[in-house]
Amino acid sequence: MHSKLVIYNTLTRRKEEFVPLKDPFVGLYVCGPTVYGDPHLGHARPAITFDLLFRYLRATDYKVRYVRNITDVGHLEHDADEGEDKISKKARLEKLEPMEVAHYYTDRYHSAMEQLNVLSPSIEPYASGHIIEQIAMVQRILDQGFAYLSNGSVYFDVEAYDKKYHYGKLSGRVLDEMMANTRTLDGQSDKRNPFDFALWKKASPEHIMRWPSPWSDGFPGWHMECSAMSTKYLGETFDIHGGGMDLMFPHHECEIAQSTAACGHDAARYWMHNNMITINGQKMGKSLGNFITFEELTHGTHKLLSQAYTPMTIRFFILQAHYRSTLDFSNEALQAAEKGYERLMKAVSTLDKIQPSATSSVDLHDLEARCEAAMDDDLNSPMVISELFEAVRTINQVYDGKQKLSAEDLADLKRVMHRFVFDILGLRDDLARDNSQLLSSVVDLVLELRQQAKASKDWATSDRIRDGLSQAGIKVKDRKDGSDWEVE
Repeated sequence: MHSKLVIYNTLTRRKEEFVPLKDPFVGLYVCGPTVYGDPHLGHARPAITFDLLFRYLRATDYKVRYVRNITDVGHLEHDADEGEDKISKKARLEKLEPMEVAHYYTDRYHSAMEQLNVLSPSIEPYASGHIIEQIAMVQRILDQGFAYLSNGSVYFDVEAYDKKYHYGKLSGRVLDEMMANTRTLDGQSDKRNPFDFALWKKASPEHIMRWPSPWSDGFPGWHMECSAMSTKYLGETFDIHGGGMDLMFPHHECEIAQSTAACGHDAARYWMHNNMITINGQKMGKSLGNFITFEELTHGTHKLLSQAYTPMTIRFFILQAHYRSTLDFSNEALQAAEKGYERLMKAVSTLDKIQPSATSSVDLHDLEARCEAAMDDDLNSPMVISELFEAVRTINQVYDGKQKLSAEDLADLKRVMHRFVFDILGLRDDLARDNSQLLSSVVDLVLELRQQAKASKDWATSDRIRDGLSQAGIKVKDRKDGSDWEVE
Protein backbone atom coordinates (compact mmCIF):
# COMPACT_ATOMS: atom_id res chain seq x y z
CA MET A 1 0.00 0.00 0.00
CA HIS A 2 1.42 3.36 -1.03
CA SER A 3 2.38 5.85 1.64
CA LYS A 4 1.33 9.49 1.58
CA LEU A 5 4.88 10.68 1.19
CA VAL A 6 5.51 14.41 1.48
CA ILE A 7 8.87 15.67 0.24
CA TYR A 8 10.51 19.07 0.17
CA ASN A 9 10.67 20.13 -3.48
CA THR A 10 13.72 22.36 -3.85
CA LEU A 11 12.28 23.76 -7.06
CA THR A 12 9.15 25.17 -5.39
CA ARG A 13 10.77 25.60 -1.93
CA ARG A 14 7.94 23.87 -0.11
CA LYS A 15 6.83 20.45 1.02
CA GLU A 16 4.58 18.69 -1.48
CA GLU A 17 2.73 15.40 -1.49
CA PHE A 18 4.49 13.01 -3.81
CA VAL A 19 2.24 11.88 -6.63
CA PRO A 20 4.09 9.83 -9.29
CA LEU A 21 3.59 10.55 -12.95
CA LYS A 22 2.53 6.96 -13.69
CA ASP A 23 1.47 5.29 -10.46
CA PRO A 24 2.88 2.86 -9.29
CA PHE A 25 6.01 3.51 -11.38
CA VAL A 26 8.56 6.05 -10.11
CA GLY A 27 11.45 7.47 -12.10
CA LEU A 28 14.34 8.55 -9.86
CA TYR A 29 17.58 10.09 -11.13
CA VAL A 30 20.48 10.89 -8.79
CA CYS A 31 23.84 12.45 -9.66
CA GLY A 32 26.56 9.93 -8.88
CA PRO A 33 30.29 10.40 -8.31
CA THR A 34 33.06 11.73 -10.50
CA VAL A 35 35.48 8.81 -10.36
CA TYR A 36 38.94 10.33 -10.10
CA GLY A 37 39.70 9.73 -6.40
CA ASP A 38 38.93 7.53 -3.43
CA PRO A 39 35.33 7.54 -2.12
CA HIS A 40 34.96 9.80 0.90
CA LEU A 41 32.50 10.88 3.56
CA GLY A 42 30.94 13.38 1.15
CA HIS A 43 30.03 10.52 -1.21
CA ALA A 44 28.35 8.60 1.59
CA ARG A 45 25.66 11.13 2.45
CA PRO A 46 23.87 11.44 -0.93
CA ALA A 47 24.27 7.71 -1.51
CA ILE A 48 22.60 6.86 1.82
CA THR A 49 19.98 9.62 1.49
CA PHE A 50 18.68 8.38 -1.84
CA ASP A 51 19.13 4.75 -0.86
CA LEU A 52 16.72 5.56 1.99
CA LEU A 53 14.26 7.05 -0.51
CA PHE A 54 14.68 4.09 -2.88
CA ARG A 55 14.11 1.60 -0.06
CA TYR A 56 11.05 3.40 1.30
CA LEU A 57 9.39 3.76 -2.09
CA ARG A 58 9.87 0.05 -2.71
CA ALA A 59 8.71 -0.84 0.81
CA THR A 60 5.47 1.02 0.13
CA ASP A 61 4.83 -0.93 -3.10
CA TYR A 62 6.11 1.53 -5.69
CA LYS A 63 8.02 0.15 -8.66
CA VAL A 64 11.14 2.29 -8.92
CA ARG A 65 13.56 2.79 -11.78
CA TYR A 66 16.53 4.28 -10.00
CA VAL A 67 19.22 5.75 -12.28
CA ARG A 68 22.51 6.91 -10.74
CA ASN A 69 25.20 8.02 -13.16
CA ILE A 70 28.97 7.73 -13.13
CA THR A 71 30.86 10.83 -14.34
CA ASP A 72 33.95 9.58 -16.15
CA VAL A 73 34.41 12.44 -18.62
CA GLY A 74 33.70 16.16 -18.87
CA HIS A 75 34.17 17.31 -15.25
CA LEU A 76 36.90 19.92 -15.56
CA GLU A 77 39.39 20.82 -12.88
CA HIS A 78 38.72 24.54 -12.35
CA ASP A 79 35.01 24.89 -13.14
CA ALA A 80 32.37 23.51 -15.48
CA ASP A 81 34.04 24.96 -18.61
CA GLU A 82 37.71 25.64 -17.92
CA GLY A 83 40.76 23.65 -16.88
CA GLU A 84 41.78 20.05 -17.40
CA ASP A 85 39.43 17.09 -17.18
CA LYS A 86 39.88 15.64 -13.67
CA ILE A 87 40.20 12.06 -14.89
CA SER A 88 42.52 13.02 -17.75
CA LYS A 89 44.75 14.88 -15.31
CA LYS A 90 44.92 11.87 -13.01
CA ALA A 91 45.73 9.63 -15.98
CA ARG A 92 48.46 11.99 -17.22
CA LEU A 93 50.11 12.24 -13.81
CA GLU A 94 50.01 8.47 -13.22
CA LYS A 95 50.80 7.54 -16.86
CA LEU A 96 47.58 5.54 -17.26
CA GLU A 97 44.72 5.43 -19.71
CA PRO A 98 41.82 7.60 -18.47
CA MET A 99 39.50 4.59 -18.43
CA GLU A 100 41.97 2.76 -16.19
CA VAL A 101 41.61 5.59 -13.68
CA ALA A 102 37.82 5.62 -14.04
CA HIS A 103 37.55 1.84 -13.68
CA TYR A 104 39.81 1.72 -10.61
CA TYR A 105 37.95 4.40 -8.70
CA THR A 106 34.54 3.14 -9.80
CA ASP A 107 35.43 -0.22 -8.27
CA ARG A 108 36.51 1.55 -5.07
CA TYR A 109 33.24 3.48 -4.99
CA HIS A 110 31.17 0.32 -5.51
CA SER A 111 33.08 -1.44 -2.73
CA ALA A 112 32.36 1.41 -0.32
CA MET A 113 28.67 1.43 -1.29
CA GLU A 114 28.42 -2.32 -0.72
CA GLN A 115 29.98 -1.98 2.73
CA LEU A 116 27.52 0.83 3.55
CA ASN A 117 24.68 -1.49 2.44
CA VAL A 118 23.65 0.94 -0.29
CA LEU A 119 21.54 -0.91 -2.85
CA SER A 120 22.65 -0.92 -6.46
CA PRO A 121 20.59 1.40 -8.66
CA SER A 122 18.38 -0.04 -11.39
CA ILE A 123 20.66 1.48 -14.04
CA GLU A 124 24.14 2.98 -13.64
CA PRO A 125 25.06 4.73 -16.91
CA TYR A 126 28.49 6.16 -17.66
CA ALA A 127 28.93 9.57 -19.28
CA SER A 128 31.51 8.16 -21.71
CA GLY A 129 29.03 5.51 -22.86
CA HIS A 130 26.42 8.10 -23.89
CA ILE A 131 28.30 10.50 -26.14
CA ILE A 132 25.86 9.95 -29.02
CA GLU A 133 22.88 10.90 -26.85
CA GLN A 134 24.68 14.00 -25.60
CA ILE A 135 25.60 15.13 -29.13
CA ALA A 136 21.96 14.65 -30.18
CA MET A 137 20.69 16.80 -27.30
CA VAL A 138 23.24 19.53 -28.03
CA GLN A 139 21.95 19.60 -31.62
CA ARG A 140 18.35 19.91 -30.40
CA ILE A 141 19.31 22.89 -28.26
CA LEU A 142 21.12 24.50 -31.20
CA ASP A 143 18.08 23.93 -33.41
CA GLN A 144 15.87 25.65 -30.83
CA GLY A 145 18.12 28.73 -30.86
CA PHE A 146 19.40 28.45 -27.28
CA ALA A 147 23.05 27.68 -28.08
CA TYR A 148 25.79 28.93 -30.38
CA LEU A 149 28.96 27.58 -31.98
CA SER A 150 32.25 29.28 -31.19
CA ASN A 151 35.64 28.02 -32.43
CA GLY A 152 34.48 24.39 -32.40
CA SER A 153 32.82 24.55 -28.98
CA VAL A 154 29.09 24.86 -28.35
CA TYR A 155 27.85 27.12 -25.55
CA PHE A 156 24.42 27.52 -24.01
CA ASP A 157 23.04 31.02 -24.52
CA VAL A 158 21.73 31.84 -21.05
CA GLU A 159 20.50 35.31 -22.01
CA ALA A 160 18.45 34.01 -24.95
CA TYR A 161 17.02 31.25 -22.77
CA ASP A 162 16.09 33.65 -19.96
CA LYS A 163 14.01 35.77 -22.35
CA LYS A 164 11.61 32.84 -22.83
CA TYR A 165 12.11 30.83 -19.64
CA HIS A 166 13.57 31.59 -16.22
CA TYR A 167 17.23 30.81 -15.65
CA GLY A 168 17.90 30.57 -11.92
CA LYS A 169 14.58 29.23 -10.68
CA LEU A 170 16.20 26.36 -8.76
CA SER A 171 19.03 28.27 -7.09
CA GLY A 172 17.21 31.59 -6.75
CA ARG A 173 19.73 33.47 -8.88
CA VAL A 174 18.55 36.40 -11.02
CA LEU A 175 20.21 36.84 -14.40
CA ASP A 176 20.20 40.66 -14.27
CA GLU A 177 22.09 40.53 -10.98
CA MET A 178 24.50 37.96 -12.39
CA MET A 179 25.17 40.22 -15.37
CA ALA A 180 25.70 43.27 -13.12
CA ASN A 181 28.18 41.39 -10.93
CA THR A 182 30.15 39.77 -13.75
CA ARG A 183 32.98 41.36 -15.68
CA THR A 184 32.90 41.41 -19.47
CA LEU A 185 35.18 38.93 -21.17
CA ASP A 186 37.03 41.46 -23.41
CA GLY A 187 37.38 38.90 -26.17
CA GLN A 188 39.43 36.53 -24.00
CA SER A 189 36.93 33.69 -24.24
CA ASP A 190 34.85 31.86 -26.81
CA LYS A 191 31.75 32.65 -24.74
CA ARG A 192 29.48 35.59 -25.51
CA ASN A 193 28.77 36.01 -21.81
CA PRO A 194 30.70 34.70 -18.79
CA PHE A 195 27.65 32.89 -17.40
CA ASP A 196 27.11 30.88 -20.61
CA PHE A 197 28.21 27.29 -20.17
CA ALA A 198 29.68 24.60 -22.40
CA LEU A 199 27.50 21.96 -24.01
CA TRP A 200 30.43 20.67 -26.09
CA LYS A 201 34.11 21.56 -25.76
CA LYS A 202 36.64 21.41 -28.55
CA ALA A 203 39.56 19.34 -27.29
CA SER A 204 42.99 20.92 -27.10
CA PRO A 205 45.80 18.96 -28.82
CA GLU A 206 46.97 17.44 -25.52
CA HIS A 207 43.48 16.44 -24.34
CA ILE A 208 43.30 12.64 -24.11
CA MET A 209 39.56 11.93 -24.11
CA ARG A 210 37.90 13.14 -27.31
CA TRP A 211 35.13 12.10 -29.66
CA PRO A 212 34.12 13.25 -33.16
CA SER A 213 31.09 15.54 -33.41
CA PRO A 214 29.54 17.83 -36.05
CA TRP A 215 31.42 20.74 -34.46
CA SER A 216 34.84 19.40 -33.50
CA ASP A 217 36.75 16.54 -31.98
CA GLY A 218 35.98 17.16 -28.33
CA PHE A 219 33.96 16.11 -25.32
CA PRO A 220 30.63 16.98 -23.70
CA GLY A 221 30.21 19.58 -21.00
CA TRP A 222 29.76 18.27 -17.48
CA HIS A 223 26.08 19.24 -17.20
CA MET A 224 25.05 17.61 -20.46
CA GLU A 225 25.52 14.01 -19.35
CA CYS A 226 22.73 14.07 -16.75
CA SER A 227 20.20 15.72 -19.07
CA ALA A 228 20.92 13.20 -21.82
CA MET A 229 21.00 10.08 -19.65
CA SER A 230 17.96 10.92 -17.51
CA THR A 231 15.98 11.53 -20.71
CA LYS A 232 17.19 8.28 -22.26
CA TYR A 233 16.26 6.06 -19.31
CA LEU A 234 13.37 7.93 -17.66
CA GLY A 235 11.81 9.92 -20.50
CA GLU A 236 11.44 13.64 -21.12
CA THR A 237 9.43 13.96 -17.89
CA PHE A 238 10.17 11.91 -14.78
CA ASP A 239 9.41 12.07 -11.08
CA ILE A 240 12.42 12.86 -8.87
CA HIS A 241 15.90 14.26 -9.45
CA GLY A 242 18.28 14.12 -6.50
CA GLY A 243 21.77 15.10 -5.50
CA GLY A 244 23.85 17.08 -3.04
CA MET A 245 23.06 20.71 -2.28
CA ASP A 246 26.46 21.68 -3.69
CA LEU A 247 25.17 20.66 -7.13
CA MET A 248 22.22 23.07 -7.16
CA PHE A 249 24.33 25.68 -8.94
CA PRO A 250 25.62 25.48 -11.52
CA HIS A 251 25.06 21.80 -12.28
CA HIS A 252 21.35 21.29 -11.63
CA GLU A 253 20.43 24.81 -12.73
CA CYS A 254 22.13 24.12 -16.04
CA GLU A 255 20.42 20.74 -16.31
CA ILE A 256 17.02 22.40 -16.00
CA ALA A 257 17.96 24.96 -18.66
CA GLN A 258 19.26 22.27 -21.06
CA SER A 259 16.25 19.98 -20.68
CA THR A 260 13.79 22.87 -21.00
CA ALA A 261 15.58 24.23 -24.05
CA ALA A 262 15.60 20.82 -25.74
CA CYS A 263 12.13 19.56 -24.70
CA GLY A 264 10.16 22.72 -23.94
CA HIS A 265 9.78 21.85 -20.26
CA ASP A 266 11.77 20.85 -17.19
CA ALA A 267 12.33 17.11 -17.02
CA ALA A 268 12.07 16.50 -13.25
CA ARG A 269 8.87 17.20 -11.32
CA TYR A 270 10.47 17.07 -7.86
CA TRP A 271 14.01 18.12 -6.95
CA MET A 272 15.54 16.78 -3.72
CA HIS A 273 18.88 17.89 -2.27
CA ASN A 274 20.76 16.57 0.74
CA ASN A 275 22.72 19.07 2.81
CA MET A 276 26.45 19.09 3.35
CA ILE A 277 28.73 17.45 5.91
CA THR A 278 30.91 19.73 8.01
CA ILE A 279 33.80 18.65 10.20
CA ASN A 280 34.05 20.31 13.59
CA GLY A 281 31.97 23.14 12.18
CA GLN A 282 34.09 23.63 9.05
CA LYS A 283 33.20 22.67 5.49
CA MET A 284 34.95 19.45 4.54
CA GLY A 285 37.76 20.04 2.03
CA LYS A 286 41.22 18.84 1.12
CA SER A 287 42.71 22.32 1.55
CA LEU A 288 41.62 22.42 5.19
CA GLY A 289 43.15 19.04 5.95
CA ASN A 290 39.85 17.64 7.16
CA PHE A 291 38.99 15.61 4.08
CA ILE A 292 38.27 12.03 5.17
CA THR A 293 38.16 9.06 2.82
CA PHE A 294 35.98 6.02 3.43
CA GLU A 295 39.07 3.87 3.94
CA GLU A 296 40.43 6.27 6.58
CA LEU A 297 37.11 6.05 8.42
CA THR A 298 37.00 2.26 8.45
CA HIS A 299 40.70 1.91 9.30
CA GLY A 300 40.90 4.77 11.80
CA THR A 301 43.97 6.26 10.10
CA HIS A 302 42.90 9.92 9.83
CA LYS A 303 44.36 12.35 12.39
CA LEU A 304 40.86 13.41 13.53
CA LEU A 305 39.93 9.83 14.47
CA SER A 306 40.76 7.97 17.67
CA GLN A 307 39.64 4.59 16.31
CA ALA A 308 38.25 2.78 13.28
CA TYR A 309 34.49 2.79 12.64
CA THR A 310 32.38 0.16 10.95
CA PRO A 311 30.42 1.03 7.80
CA MET A 312 27.17 0.53 9.73
CA THR A 313 28.24 3.04 12.36
CA ILE A 314 28.86 5.53 9.54
CA ARG A 315 25.45 4.77 8.02
CA PHE A 316 23.71 5.12 11.38
CA PHE A 317 25.55 8.41 12.00
CA ILE A 318 24.26 9.82 8.70
CA LEU A 319 20.69 8.60 9.28
CA GLN A 320 20.59 10.26 12.71
CA ALA A 321 20.37 13.66 11.00
CA HIS A 322 17.60 14.74 8.62
CA TYR A 323 18.92 14.72 5.07
CA ARG A 324 18.20 18.46 4.61
CA SER A 325 20.09 19.51 7.75
CA THR A 326 23.82 20.12 7.99
CA LEU A 327 25.60 17.12 9.48
CA ASP A 328 28.61 17.98 11.62
CA PHE A 329 31.19 15.23 11.78
CA SER A 330 33.47 14.68 14.74
CA ASN A 331 35.15 11.73 16.38
CA GLU A 332 32.85 12.19 19.38
CA ALA A 333 29.75 12.18 17.17
CA LEU A 334 30.86 8.90 15.59
CA GLN A 335 31.51 7.38 19.02
CA ALA A 336 27.97 8.33 20.08
CA ALA A 337 26.60 6.86 16.84
CA GLU A 338 28.53 3.64 17.49
CA LYS A 339 26.91 3.28 20.92
CA GLY A 340 23.45 4.00 19.52
CA TYR A 341 23.87 1.52 16.68
CA GLU A 342 25.10 -1.22 19.05
CA ARG A 343 22.20 -0.59 21.44
CA LEU A 344 19.71 -0.92 18.58
CA MET A 345 21.29 -4.12 17.24
CA LYS A 346 21.41 -5.71 20.70
CA ALA A 347 17.72 -4.96 21.22
CA VAL A 348 16.83 -6.56 17.88
CA SER A 349 18.81 -9.70 18.80
CA THR A 350 17.19 -9.69 22.27
CA LEU A 351 13.79 -10.16 20.61
CA ASP A 352 14.77 -13.75 19.79
CA LYS A 353 15.54 -14.44 23.47
CA ILE A 354 12.18 -13.23 24.82
CA GLN A 355 9.71 -15.85 25.96
CA PRO A 356 6.14 -14.76 25.11
CA SER A 357 3.49 -14.44 27.81
CA ALA A 358 -0.20 -15.23 27.66
CA THR A 359 -1.04 -11.52 27.47
CA SER A 360 0.73 -8.20 26.85
CA SER A 361 1.22 -5.49 29.43
CA VAL A 362 2.41 -2.92 26.83
CA ASP A 363 0.80 -1.72 23.61
CA LEU A 364 3.12 -1.25 20.61
CA HIS A 365 0.47 -1.59 17.92
CA ASP A 366 0.96 1.99 16.72
CA LEU A 367 4.77 1.72 16.36
CA GLU A 368 4.60 0.94 12.65
CA ALA A 369 2.15 3.80 12.01
CA ARG A 370 4.40 6.26 13.91
CA CYS A 371 7.45 5.19 11.94
CA GLU A 372 5.57 5.44 8.65
CA ALA A 373 4.32 8.92 9.59
CA ALA A 374 7.92 9.99 10.23
CA MET A 375 9.09 8.60 6.89
CA ASP A 376 6.14 10.20 5.09
CA ASP A 377 7.21 13.56 6.52
CA ASP A 378 10.08 14.15 4.10
CA LEU A 379 12.03 11.02 5.09
CA ASN A 380 12.44 12.00 8.74
CA SER A 381 14.89 9.25 9.64
CA PRO A 382 15.89 10.83 13.01
CA MET A 383 12.26 10.58 14.14
CA VAL A 384 12.09 6.97 12.96
CA ILE A 385 15.19 6.19 15.01
CA SER A 386 13.64 7.95 18.01
CA GLU A 387 10.49 5.81 17.68
CA LEU A 388 12.59 2.66 17.39
CA PHE A 389 14.49 3.52 20.56
CA GLU A 390 11.20 3.85 22.41
CA ALA A 391 10.57 0.26 21.32
CA VAL A 392 14.11 -0.67 22.42
CA ARG A 393 13.29 0.53 25.93
CA THR A 394 10.20 -1.70 25.97
CA ILE A 395 12.13 -4.68 24.58
CA ASN A 396 14.67 -4.42 27.40
CA GLN A 397 11.90 -4.11 29.99
CA VAL A 398 10.21 -7.24 28.65
CA TYR A 399 13.48 -9.14 28.64
CA ASP A 400 14.11 -8.08 32.26
CA GLY A 401 10.67 -9.33 33.25
CA LYS A 402 9.24 -5.85 33.97
CA GLN A 403 6.76 -6.01 31.07
CA LYS A 404 5.06 -8.80 29.07
CA LEU A 405 4.37 -9.48 25.40
CA SER A 406 2.04 -12.09 23.98
CA ALA A 407 3.25 -14.39 21.20
CA GLU A 408 1.20 -12.45 18.64
CA ASP A 409 2.46 -9.05 19.76
CA LEU A 410 6.04 -10.31 19.96
CA ALA A 411 5.86 -11.63 16.37
CA ASP A 412 4.42 -8.33 15.15
CA LEU A 413 7.12 -6.34 16.95
CA LYS A 414 9.81 -8.49 15.33
CA ARG A 415 8.25 -7.82 11.91
CA VAL A 416 8.05 -4.05 12.41
CA MET A 417 11.58 -3.78 13.82
CA HIS A 418 12.97 -5.84 10.94
CA ARG A 419 11.06 -3.77 8.39
CA PHE A 420 12.31 -0.41 9.59
CA VAL A 421 15.75 -1.29 10.94
CA PHE A 422 16.88 -3.49 8.06
CA ASP A 423 14.59 -3.03 5.05
CA ILE A 424 14.01 0.75 5.21
CA LEU A 425 16.88 2.27 7.19
CA GLY A 426 19.15 -0.26 5.51
CA LEU A 427 21.15 -1.15 8.62
CA ARG A 428 22.85 -4.51 8.90
CA ASP A 429 23.65 -6.42 12.08
CA ASP A 430 27.43 -6.35 11.92
CA LEU A 431 27.54 -7.22 15.63
CA ALA A 432 26.00 -10.61 14.94
CA ARG A 433 28.45 -11.14 12.11
CA ASP A 434 31.36 -10.08 14.34
CA ASN A 435 30.17 -12.46 17.07
CA SER A 436 29.95 -15.25 14.53
CA GLN A 437 33.53 -14.59 13.41
CA LEU A 438 34.65 -14.48 17.04
CA LEU A 439 32.94 -17.83 17.74
CA SER A 440 34.61 -19.35 14.70
CA SER A 441 38.04 -18.17 15.85
CA VAL A 442 37.54 -19.47 19.40
CA VAL A 443 36.27 -22.90 18.27
CA ASP A 444 39.13 -23.26 15.77
CA LEU A 445 41.61 -22.50 18.56
CA VAL A 446 40.00 -25.04 20.90
CA LEU A 447 40.05 -27.70 18.17
CA GLU A 448 43.72 -26.96 17.54
CA LEU A 449 44.38 -27.66 21.25
CA ARG A 450 42.39 -30.88 20.88
CA GLN A 451 44.54 -31.93 17.94
CA GLN A 452 47.65 -31.34 20.04
CA ALA A 453 46.16 -33.48 22.81
CA LYS A 454 45.40 -36.26 20.33
CA ALA A 455 48.92 -36.05 18.91
CA SER A 456 50.24 -36.49 22.46
CA LYS A 457 47.78 -39.39 22.94
CA ASP A 458 46.09 -37.44 25.73
CA TRP A 459 42.72 -39.02 24.96
CA ALA A 460 41.10 -37.79 28.17
CA THR A 461 41.70 -34.13 27.28
CA SER A 462 40.68 -34.75 23.68
CA ASP A 463 37.37 -36.33 24.76
CA ARG A 464 36.76 -33.65 27.37
CA ILE A 465 37.12 -30.89 24.74
CA ARG A 466 34.81 -32.73 22.34
CA ASP A 467 32.17 -33.35 25.02
CA GLY A 468 32.39 -29.78 26.31
CA LEU A 469 31.82 -28.40 22.80
CA SER A 470 28.91 -30.78 22.35
CA GLN A 471 27.28 -29.52 25.54
CA ALA A 472 27.69 -25.95 24.18
CA GLY A 473 25.80 -26.97 21.03
CA ILE A 474 28.81 -27.47 18.75
CA LYS A 475 29.15 -30.83 17.03
CA VAL A 476 32.72 -31.92 16.27
CA LYS A 477 33.39 -34.13 13.22
CA ASP A 478 36.75 -35.93 13.18
CA ARG A 479 38.35 -36.39 9.77
CA LYS A 480 41.60 -37.95 8.57
CA ASP A 481 43.22 -34.55 8.16
CA GLY A 482 41.83 -32.93 11.30
CA SER A 483 38.45 -31.89 12.66
CA ASP A 484 35.47 -29.93 11.39
CA TRP A 485 32.53 -28.49 13.36
CA GLU A 486 29.04 -27.15 13.05
CA VAL A 487 26.47 -25.56 15.36
CA GLU A 488 23.82 -28.12 16.26
